[in-house]
Amino acid sequence: MIQVTEKAREQIIDLRKKEGYSDNHYLRVAVKGGGCSGLMYHLSFDAERKPTDEIFEDKGISVIVDKKSLLYLLGTVLDFSDGLNGKGFQFINPNASRTCGCGESFAV
Repeated sequence: MIQVTEKAREQIIDLRKKEGYSDNHYLRVAVKGGGCSGLMYHLSFDAERKPTDEIFEDKGISVIVDKKSLLYLLGTVLDFSDGLNGKGFQFINPNASRTCGCGESFAV
């Protein structure tokens, strides 16, 4: 399961509206190769759910994840930081053995 904090929820709703997506668009969370630590998080909006996708709902946000990415993301919390040193969306991933300084890539 992937959890969404209240701050992340508010930001997702705001971004979806600003970018012209409807409430029917899912938040797609994926893991792709790259970055300083080997794996990178990828967020996007998607209207289609593939047969191999898993879906989670938290705080009214429907999150879809492909099965391969799910192996790396189980138990992850999606947060948002907007303070002076805010980085935007942040992943609190219990599966990550290390993360890079920017927090955008990780290793398991």
